[in-house]
Amino acid sequence: MSGKITAGGPITLHRNDLPDGLDLGKRVAVDTETMGLNPHRDRLCLVQLSSGDGTAHLVQIIPDAPGGKPADCPNLKKLLSDPSVEKLMHFGRFDVAVLQHTFGITVAPVICTKIAARLVCTFTDRHGLAALCREMLGVEISKQQQSSDWGAPELTPEQLAYAASDVLYLHALWDKLEALLVRENRRELAQACYDFLPTRARLDLLGYEDPDIFSHRSA
Repeated sequence: MSGKITAGGPITLHRNDLPDGLDLGKRVAVDTETMGLNPHRDRLCLVQLSSGDGTAHLVQIIPDAPGGKPADCPNLKKLLSDPSVEKLMHFGRFDVAVLQHTFGITVAPVICTKIAARLVCTFTDRHGLAALCREMLGVEISKQQQSSDWGAPELTPEQLAYAASDVLYLHALWDKLEALLVRENRRELAQACYDFLPTRARLDLLGYEDPDIFSHRSA
């Protein structure tokens, strides 16, 4: 099943893949919605993308049967694994892990605004997307739909608006954070973290999230 639904304003919902020929540029904001926080147990339901132009493309991932395999999504996989396209995320560690687990690809290169915020916004412990958008962009993002049922066959307009909001502001947020990284001489350090994210995600999928192999904790 394929096709698209325009969900009011700048949001377009696609079912099971991006359309042929869609060009989202060389830096694409990406987010995911899943049934939970365990990629092995909780399936990927939605992938949100934005080129930073104020529009969002949402790809609903529909399994071939209840509990079955997800759609193959060749166009989406090509974009996510394209080495010439930067994938801009917030908490990329999770998104990269669930995308790599679902599609069997390496998601790279990646930029993560949460890592950037933690590197340079050390004057606060508020590094969530909503808090950063409020404080750095003056934009309010509602998190009301965060815990809703993303596996529903038909997503509500409220779910679509929430999902889109997670990618619509990432380009502007990254511009602010990158300037701070440069100012504090941590841009190169941030890049090293981003380059490691696909490997960090693979470690998480193999079960090395807890205990973390980088932790000094011993039995």
